[in-house]
Amino acid sequence: MGVMEQQVASRTPLVALLGNPNCGKTALFNRLTGSRQKVANYAGVTIERKEGSFTSPGGRPFRVLDLPGAYSLSAQTPDEAITRDVVAGLRAGEAAPDAILCVVNATNLRLNLRLVLELKRLGLPMVLVLNMVDVAKKRGIVIDTGKLSQEIGMPVVETVAIQSGGEQALLATLDGMVFADKVSPQPLSAIDAVPVEETQREVRRILELSVSTSADTGNLTEKIDNVVLHPVAGPVILAALMFLIFQAVFSWAGTPMDLIEAGVGALGEGVGKLLGEGMLHSLIVDGIIAGVGSVLVFLPQILILFFFILLLEDVGYLPRAAFLLDRIMGSVGLSGRAFLPLLSSFACAIPGIMAARTIQNPRDRLVTIMIAPLMTCSARLPVYALLIAAFIPDREVAGLMNLQGLVLFVLYMAGILSAMAVAWYMKRRSDFKQHALMMELPAYHWPQPGALAVGLWERAKVFLKRVGTLILAMMVLLWLLSSFPGAPEGATQPPVYYSVAGMIGRGLEYILAPIGFGWQMAIALVPGMAAREVAVGALGTVYALSGGDDAANALAPILAQTWSLATGLSVLTWYIYAPHCLPTLATVARETGSRRYAWIMAGYMFGLAYAASFIVYRTTLFFTGG
Repeated sequence: MGVMEQQVASRTPLVALLGNPNCGKTALFNRLTGSRQKVANYAGVTIERKEGSFTSPGGRPFRVLDLPGAYSLSAQTPDEAITRDVVAGLRAGEAAPDAILCVVNATNLRLNLRLVLELKRLGLPMVLVLNMVDVAKKRGIVIDTGKLSQEIGMPVVETVAIQSGGEQALLATLDGMVFADKVSPQPLSAIDAVPVEETQREVRRILELSVSTSADTGNLTEKIDNVVLHPVAGPVILAALMFLIFQAVFSWAGTPMDLIEAGVGALGEGVGKLLGEGMLHSLIVDGIIAGVGSVLVFLPQILILFFFILLLEDVGYLPRAAFLLDRIMGSVGLSGRAFLPLLSSFACAIPGIMAARTIQNPRDRLVTIMIAPLMTCSARLPVYALLIAAFIPDREVAGLMNLQGLVLFVLYMAGILSAMAVAWYMKRRSDFKQHALMMELPAYHWPQPGALAVGLWERAKVFLKRVGTLILAMMVLLWLLSSFPGAPEGATQPPVYYSVAGMIGRGLEYILAPIGFGWQMAIALVPGMAAREVAVGALGTVYALSGGDDAANALAPILAQTWSLATGLSVLTWYIYAPHCLPTLATVARETGSRRYAWIMAGYMFGLAYAASFIVYRTTLFFTGG
């Protein structure tokens, strides 16, 4: 073997996967790399960088980079700018790839091929990856891959990224490629020199020669869309789906929650007997088990909520929901494209805020970031579930719906409507221009049970990791603050009242008393700044240390006995608007490039929370005669 051949054989090529959003690029990345992935952020920004490795059937190692989705190299969003700079070799500390695997949706080549032609002008080795060819065939789309390869001037391979073995043709093509000396990409001026109109004419010419449409025997998408995108039926279907989801969160979760609650109670009782009385008993039973157990019990409800979100995403419904809401959101100064970042915020505001990078207009992007925390994140669900169980009767309404599920639906809707009101106010305060929504609607397909299971497991791992790390640490810290210096001789209140935490709570009570919050709730708000669900664990610990032996497994009845209805509703209202956790505020500062917006967010949300809770508390007292 010659020197050049040895160098070629020893070098591990870097291939970049890129393509339009919704083309299946990330599914292909996962198929190629499996668990051999590492995720980080690009230097200086919070845009995710995913790199993995794999070995081809011929035994050749490859590195693969999953670049953010882009419609064009004429970057309109931060995501597209990162993709452009990486493939053009302009990203500091990031080498240009040895080859580009441009993934396209075989059912929508008219939209996808513009990016392919732009990438070709960079002069790097390329492979055109026709993904979703199975869907294209069902829709009667016939693609002459040989002709397409000839006209576009690069190898063309077919893949089905969601199927096992659907990547084999691509691996075979990579095995046959020769990576000699690294090729430097041409300057971006080579792309800018060709007018967009000329590129689109070339796309049409290639499609006329290589793509034809036969009788469609398997396309139900258009028929389904005639119903779900109907201007009247569509919004009704969307509202009904959301309502049923929140009903299921309470109706389906009852049994597993009872089992977890019983298990936590039995664990606390068993450990308590084993340890006997003393400080260690207090730490383990009252601090850790009572606190962590109070949060862990809500895992079934969180998983049920995520199951439906993942299911709707997998079948292709969520982009249609964005389309349906575009007109409504446009009336308050938002693009329908903001729907997906806002939907992500129901899981956690941090990925929702980061997803706003896909919005082209800077003003729309900022408004979306500022209202994303008003979406009810999963960390609020334990608080809602606890207080609803304590203060809202578990009964049927009109024989059709569960009252607790109805209240949860109202709380979620209150957050959504409040976000729309804030967006409308920001629209009135600035120049506003409506931006048309351009979004690719993927074909409907059956959900993949394996993908759903993996998605739920990932959410469960995130939740359990928070329970086992952040929440556990906060509960130990809270126990320490709640246990010392202890009660003085002749004390008339429980020991926690005289502790450091009790002093903090009593100090905050002067501010929070007008909205009905006692010192126990004031204590819970402080660790809740680290993560919302910590507030539930904090209440469990505080009431356990206050003498509530059942706080580890029956916190809701304790609150129902010690709080008034007005206080319970006031706390529920507070959590619709309350200033978000510190990690969210830090993300806002990074994404906007300014701490100013993080302070503005914290300030306006605190103001909304206090004002709304005050109104609800005083109104409830008036009507209940409190």
